[in-house]
Amino acid sequence: MFTIRPATETDHGVIWKIFCEVVAPGDTYVFDPKISREDALAYWFRADTHTYVAEKDREIVGTYVLRPNQPGDGAHVANAAFMVAVHARGQGVGRAMGEHSLSEARGFGFRAMQFNFVVSTNDSAVRLWQELGFKIVGTLPAAFRHPTKGYVDVYVMFRSLMDD
Repeated sequence: MFTIRPATETDHGVIWKIFCEVVAPGDTYVFDPKISREDALAYWFRADTHTYVAEKDREIVGTYVLRPNQPGDGAHVANAAFMVAVHARGQGVGRAMGEHSLSEARGFGFRAMQFNFVVSTNDSAVRLWQELGFKIVGTLPAAFRHPTKGYVDVYVMFRSLMDD
């Protein structure tokens, strides 16, 4: 149903559009909604990062990044971030990218994956990551300033890639 492939420079415009859609509400990511295109793409395409897009019927409907969670002796644990176009939500894009990221992480030799900052009110993301085997291993009380719900908790989520 979805094709997931490495992103290229020609994808920058669509990735930027999705980035803006996801960041603008201020309810799931800590990025400044006024982040520049240049800064957003520099983050999404960092040198230590594998960047992907998900396509449906040749239209990019999502993007994700995969990178080491920490440098040096922590580089065996992956980190990832996911963004789905607003019009494509609820169609399984996030699940497809999540499953793909786990496979890619194993292929790159990562031993685990960790999400450092999952906003507790992002119910669909928390549920999806739990369905894909992630556990909440820590809670950061009131660590995110939600635009309508005030200060809410953030979860650190983790799963081994060695158990499969």
